Amino acid sequence: MFIKMLKSKLHRATVTDTKLNYAGSILIDPVLMESADILPYECVMIADLNNGNRLETYAVPAEANSGQVVILGAAAQLVKPGDIIIIFSFTYCTPEEAKVHKPKVIVLDENNKIKQGT
Repeated sequence: MFIKMLKSKLHRATVTDTKLNYAGSILIDPVLMESADILPYECVMIADLNNGNRLETYAVPAEANSGQVVILGAAAQLVKPGDIIIIFSFTYCTPEEAKVHKPKVIVLDENNKIKQGT
């Protein structure tokens, strides 16, 4: 049996842009992706703190050190530029692994720079 656990999160990312007419995903600065151990094309969940919307998509690297967090495709109907979001990634653990698992939590400032990380 496996248990789905939080692997990491980018907490309080600011959405820098949205592009509705685009194949769906989320562009994320690869520096931020690496800090949270999010791989290119990995499935992520997004929670919008401004409106409560939640959605699932996949992460695509943006330009390095750009601070970009861009919502692409249909999700642009749910999330707007300037919204504050949380980007979650998950992993599957055995019950034994789950007991000692510690997720990475990366807190961002208003410019999507790392403010705090664990």
